[in-house]
Amino acid sequence: MSRIFNLGLPVLLGAATFTLNVASDPLPPDLTYRPLPSLPFSAVKETDEAQKPAVTQRQRGLLESRYDLADRPMPGVMMSGGRKAVQEGSRVKLPAGETWSSLAAKTPQEIRDRGLLPQGFLPLPHVKQAAGGQVFPESEIREIGADEGRDLRRFDVDFDLPDHLTPEFPPPIFLTTHPELGDVSRGDLLTIRNFYEYMNGIITPVQMEGLRLLLTPFPQEEFNQTEDRKVAMQSTGVACLDCHSNFHTNGAFHLTPDVRPQAERFRLDTTSLRGLFNQQIHGSKRSLRSVEDFTEFEQRTAYFNGDHVSATRKGVNLPDRPNQVAMMAQMQNIIDFPPAPKLDPFGRLDPATASALEIKGEQVFMGKGRCGECHVPAQSFMDNNMHDLKLERFYKVGQTFNDQVAIPDGPIKTFTLRGIKDSPPYLHDGRLMTLGDTVEFFNLVLGTKLDQSEKEALVAYLLTL
Repeated sequence: MSRIFNLGLPVLLGAATFTLNVASDPLPPDLTYRPLPSLPFSAVKETDEAQKPAVTQRQRGLLESRYDLADRPMPGVMMSGGRKAVQEGSRVKLPAGETWSSLAAKTPQEIRDRGLLPQGFLPLPHVKQAAGGQVFPESEIREIGADEGRDLRRFDVDFDLPDHLTPEFPPPIFLTTHPELGDVSRGDLLTIRNFYEYMNGIITPVQMEGLRLLLTPFPQEEFNQTEDRKVAMQSTGVACLDCHSNFHTNGAFHLTPDVRPQAERFRLDTTSLRGLFNQQIHGSKRSLRSVEDFTEFEQRTAYFNGDHVSATRKGVNLPDRPNQVAMMAQMQNIIDFPPAPKLDPFGRLDPATASALEIKGEQVFMGKGRCGECHVPAQSFMDNNMHDLKLERFYKVGQTFNDQVAIPDGPIKTFTLRGIKDSPPYLHDGRLMTLGDTVEFFNLVLGTKLDQSEKEALVAYLLTL
């Protein structure tokens, strides 16, 4: 397949400005390794800042064409910390003249040939696909700036999703070792400045050292000392828990390190670290086999786009496997899911506490909806496997959206559904804004033909997890 990439990068040289269009076949050499900077930092920064309004508007236009971004909370339904409402309904916009029922009645080939797959079901591009990199929400930027004096704000891009469509911040922390304590975060964000005070007397010395390392910033591709950084001032880097706030997620996103070329890398939404003690594979596509592997490899993947050559010049951190990595893993392995009082020890609803609608939803989940085939209740609502939904049955591969080339997703690991109401947006790239969107997506892709009452019951059930 011929690949043509128009990166559209304006370059400033003196008073002249021109657009660098990269069109090539075969692939240019910089699509495996990140290229070294070829312009002075001041020129790159000036260009990026000049581009930023157009970049922001372009992504906003894409989001508004795909989704209803309005703030419509579910009455009385809050996330586990009680500080943020869960959003109701489906936000993916349908093609003109279609309903969810009429769409579900069509074959995948008919949907593909007529271009009827809702755009919100397609891969979601990074706000600036050609550059990529970690992008943090405003809440995290403000909190880390106030507490640590460290700047996570990029000069080239801003976070693109409305705050009401992201997880509550800061999220609560639940420990397997102290379920009687409930949320141990005190309603605050754990940082390198406060972690000892908050966790002293609750966790072991090994766990405390692991927590310290997880909160220590290390150089990262866009946040470092070198001239190709994307922050105005030299940066000490980012910490693991800058993305995994309080061991959960704040909605920060990146590009997968596991795919090349740049235009085909998919957006990667930060996943929660809750319940790692039951997970046997880690990473959406990497299938890493232990928390220790995940912790170690993140220093080369999430931090440096999987490029060890770039990491070397920026100051890569190589944590010691028997000591540091093991301690970091020990801390991650005691992070629990939020309480789910309506579930019994086997992950099934207790009829004495669940409503009729919730029980109906469980029946759909385990039966007609086929959710329970991969999200096994007794296994923390996952199966420790990877599955290929073959979504490309419904769309033409190779379409480009804001410089991202839509290719098949391929096998993606099954993520846990425990505490799912706390983790919007959904799917590995965050393309689904609500639980309602997620139900509609899988109803179409799996061909389960759920009616409206079954969909509503399924959402009600998911809220109990």
